[in-house]
Amino acid sequence: MNVIKTLWDLYQLKKNVKKSRDEITELQNRKLRRMLRYAWHHSAYYRNTFEQASIREEDLDTVPLSRFPTVNKEMLLSNFDELVTVPDLTQDEIRTFDEKEAVDRKPYLGKYHVVHSSVSTGKPGYFIYDEAAWNDMLSGIIRAALWDMSMGEIVKLLLKRPRIVYIAATDGRYGGAMAVGDGIDGVGARQMYLDINAPLQEWVEKLREFAPNIVIGYPSAIKILGELLSRGQVELTIIRVISCGEPLDGCLRNYFEKVFQADVINVYAASESLALGVETRTSGGMILFDDMNVIESENGKMYLTSLYNFAQPLIRYEITDHLVLKSAPANGKYPFHTAVGLVGRNEDILWFEDGSGHEEFLHPLAIEGFCIEGLKDYQFRQIGKDAFEMNAEIVAPAYQEPVRREMLRQMKKILQEKQLGYVQFHVNFVDEIRVDPITGKKRLIISDDTKGKSA
Repeated sequence: MNVIKTLWDLYQLKKNVKKSRDEITELQNRKLRRMLRYAWHHSAYYRNTFEQASIREEDLDTVPLSRFPTVNKEMLLSNFDELVTVPDLTQDEIRTFDEKEAVDRKPYLGKYHVVHSSVSTGKPGYFIYDEAAWNDMLSGIIRAALWDMSMGEIVKLLLKRPRIVYIAATDGRYGGAMAVGDGIDGVGARQMYLDINAPLQEWVEKLREFAPNIVIGYPSAIKILGELLSRGQVELTIIRVISCGEPLDGCLRNYFEKVFQADVINVYAASESLALGVETRTSGGMILFDDMNVIESENGKMYLTSLYNFAQPLIRYEITDHLVLKSAPANGKYPFHTAVGLVGRNEDILWFEDGSGHEEFLHPLAIEGFCIEGLKDYQFRQIGKDAFEMNAEIVAPAYQEPVRREMLRQMKKILQEKQLGYVQFHVNFVDEIRVDPITGKKRLIISDDTKGKSA
């Protein structure tokens, strides 16, 4: 990417943050109608499903989005070749490219960026971005990473050529790794990758040599860097921490702010759309990028419509996140919706059943404000229909009993409020909360074979 063009595109996108809510609604609707018309004319799958829903071409500019049919990941991948809008893309050929070509940021056929996505069949699925969509997305994630900075402040920062370390899984076509790499190139910064599965001593050596001043990565990976810093194994001056790839709970945010003494920015992204939103300590929730996507909540389900990816349109695509949407206030700081409450995957839910067969759930992120002095991180393990335990990682052994007492007190209150008073709960202290060795991410809920190391 050309740095001047990157900054110009960023400037244009940042102007949307200063618009009124009415202006953003108009912009969003204009982009939506363009996407719907494009899908009608270029995607056999969408035209067929629209017609089956009794939507005609002349209706595309007026019918509410809620009238359009939904699509989920399995449907999308089963109809991949008919859904994409470019003739030189087939799922089989992309899979061959993925299996045979070295993992790097090189686009397929020189113009399509391929992002992995796991599916229940075990075969990888793919989300495709053409160059225009990829560049739009990069502007979105750069805006998120540098949120609340003016263009003057951004230019001043970039003139110093910041040293950025990205810590995550880097051995596959992960959207985050590719987007971060291209985004850093786009702003002319220096970068270094640290693989979450690399030996810790390798981290120490690379960090000492590179001396990064901006950190990007999974929260579970950034936490390890924080531990190296607090133990004096590395000495770094960090000006911004950018969390992405997995939920950032309140405990880790507090820990990051304390150990790094820097602003902590939480970026909301998914393979389907790598620029969904951003959260700061003062944002009042996750700010959703309404100028790039439409996110709906309907009957307990969430749907995403991407407004910028015309190669592989996603129209009312079901996402497995739990979001509570909140409209932008009339005189608020930002003209975008926010997501409050839960921002996490459906698979990260604990289900319980009482003696009468009544079911109720608890989402681990429901306790994201569950912050206790000395508690660094936590993870859940269900051990029965009416019981679970929490693996807790603390900053020092002296905190064990105070943390245990406070966790039991607060959790009892939460369970009572959820009408889960019958559920049994206990605390298991561990030396560390481990990440999944395949994805490099922390799992909110673990099984018996993925337990942390007991303290």
